[in-house]
This record gives sequence, structure tokens and C-alpha cells, in this order.
Amino acid sequence: MRKIIACEFMTLDGVIQNEENDGDGFKYGGWFFGYADEATEAVIQERLAKPVDLLLGRKVFEGWETYWPSHSHFWPNVMTATKYVASNTRNSSDWQPTIFLSGDLAEKVREVKQTDGPDLHVFGSADMLQTLFRNDLVDGLELMIFPITLGQGKRLFNGGSIPAAFKVTESQVTPNGIISISYERDGDVKTGAPRIDEND
Repeated sequence: MRKIIACEFMTLDGVIQNEENDGDGFKYGGWFFGYADEATEAVIQERLAKPVDLLLGRKVFEGWETYWPSHSHFWPNVMTATKYVASNTRNSSDWQPTIFLSGDLAEKVREVKQTDGPDLHVFGSADMLQTLFRNDLVDGLELMIFPITLGQGKRLFNGGSIPAAFKVTESQVTPNGIISISYERDGDVKTGAPRIDEND
């Protein structure tokens, strides 16, 4: 079964939104560029080199389909990856290979996960991610957490998550304070009580 990995730049207060063109008053587009350093770039290049397919929301896809075909030397895999796009209004694109998923998104994504192919990476697509989280379809997270708070914007977890445990598979902190960390699902939430030593 293919895995779904959410790959996100995130602020300390959980914001992953970067674009200012959503008509929602968000005014901090490009907030992460001021923190770029060589260590961050190395992590990004390593992640972009992975052979993956993409699972994207329509708004992200529409920005990408006009940008990446003329900038693909930065990310060659984006051209060969199959783009699965959540949309009830689009059903075709000149940027191929692209497959549009309409109707019951959770069910469509479950079907895609059962097919042969590389893992599915999600970038941005905050609204779509809430559906994936609610339906326990996200298998891992590749996050870059930046030392900044914005106080507004779409967040990684915006009421769409379920109780779930994750474990760290890789982590580092860059010189500019960016936490680069990867998690994978680790079953259900484990609860308990503190151990009290009667001799204390």
C-alpha cells in the first residue's frame, strides 16, 4: 500500500499557508524565505529527489501547473510524478500526467493508496489535508518548523485531526533555528498515569 506523506513548511503556531491570493486577508506570503540556509536547502533537495507521486488541492495545482513546467530544472521529478488533484470543478489539464479526484475524496484517496506506485506527497493544500486527517489517511509528516509566529493563516491541524500517535524517524535543527523533522504513524494514542515511587 502506498503511503501519504504531508510535506509542509510550518510556523511555530501551526500556519502552513504561504499564498496571499486566497482572498482571505492573509498577508505574509513568502514568510519562510528569510530563514533559508545551506542546511535547509540540503534537506529540501534530498526530499525533492525522492521518486514520488503528488496529491494536491486544486488551488495548489493551479499555481503549480503554470510554474513548474518552466522551472522543472529545480525539481525534475515534478514533471514525471502523477499529480492526483482533489477537485470538483476541474477534470483536465495540459500538464500531464494528472488525474482529477472528484466526489468522495476520502474514498478516492483510499483507492489510489491501494494501487501500485511510489508514495504520495502532499504540499500545501491545507483544506484537503483536513479531510485526509479526519479519515486517518496520512501516514507520515515531513515538516520544517520555522521560528516565527503569524497569528493568522491556514494551519496544519485545523480541527480535522483524529487521536493518533507518531514517532520521529529523522530530525535536525539548522543554524537559523529551523527544525527539520519527519514522523510516521505509530498506532493509537497511548495513555497512562504517572509512576509514583512510594519511597519518594
